[in-house]
Amino acid sequence: MSTPSSSREDSPHPLLPGATPATIRAWLATDEDRARFLEEYATALDRARDELDLAAVHETIEEWRRIAVLQTDPAGFRRTVRYAAERATGRPSPEDEPLAVTRAKAGI
Repeated sequence: MSTPSSSREDSPHPLLPGATPATIRAWLATDEDRARFLEEYATALDRARDELDLAAVHETIEEWRRIAVLQTDPAGFRRTVRYAAERATGRPSPEDEPLAVTRAKAGI
């Protein structure tokens, strides 16, 4: 998958803190992640409307912004997921394990 590109080389990276939900969605690497983001974002918006508190919206955006940043480096993302899965389970994940399985172990 190709990632969105900046219009100028000297432009700040679009995934810096404060990135918009649309930008975050555009930079997520998989359709599944984009769908999960939109679902969690909608849930956070509903909660904000009910509670009159935007904290859940900001937390959701920031969590997914960080995931999108990690996904800009696919090999690095895989290493991060493997490390998180090992920390969560106490056992290393096999190198050839499908990423979706490792992500489930890591809760990512």
